[in-house]
Amino acid sequence: MAEKKKAVVLSSGGIDSTTAMAIAKAAGYEIYSLSFKYGQRHVVELEAAALVAKAFGAKEHLIIDLDLGKIGGSALTDDIAVPKARTEKEMQKGIPVTYVPARNTIFLSYALAWAERLEAQDIFIGVTAIDYSGYPDCRPEYIKAFERMANLGLKAAVEGKMKIRIHAPLIKMTKGEIICRGMELGVDYGLTHSCYDPSPNGQACGECDSCLLRKKGFQEAGLADPTVYVS
Repeated sequence: MAEKKKAVVLSSGGIDSTTAMAIAKAAGYEIYSLSFKYGQRHVVELEAAALVAKAFGAKEHLIIDLDLGKIGGSALTDDIAVPKARTEKEMQKGIPVTYVPARNTIFLSYALAWAERLEAQDIFIGVTAIDYSGYPDCRPEYIKAFERMANLGLKAAVEGKMKIRIHAPLIKMTKGEIICRGMELGVDYGLTHSCYDPSPNGQACGECDSCLLRKKGFQEAGLADPTVYVS
């Protein structure tokens, strides 16, 4: 019996990464879920990531401890207010303060290291260039550039033993399309968490960019959002 192909899937416990995991699972990959405790104010997302990993039967769920709060510069890791109640037009103006410096580059680098150790050629990341908050590390050209770099920098790749592929299956999809695709694959979005600024008991604020994009996505999909919001 042939060994099952392996995939490292970056997981925040949110809609996008969970749908990316569902796509990897449906494609026949053995899932290795990778999450980060990086000093984010919404650390409750890791509880969702653990539930998602279990639901998809992940072979392993690894949580890496980083402290990007020491670098700061983001509303997610620093003493900076998370923007609330912004319109879509406002979200599309520039890069917001919720951008974490080099976050996807850091996360993908860890994924790359784990993939080499696992001899897994495939990495899945749930970035989208359509319904997003203007982050530069969610664009197709960024993903392509990282993949090129990955195959130049790994011992196993240079020796011709593996070729890394970075999969971003949602990159051209709207949030509504992502949710519809996930529902087709049987995703339970009640397990997921999206809020950037949850209450002390973990309830979603309902007003940050991430909550608003989530609400918009469910409305577009014509489905009820299972999230309980503070507002």
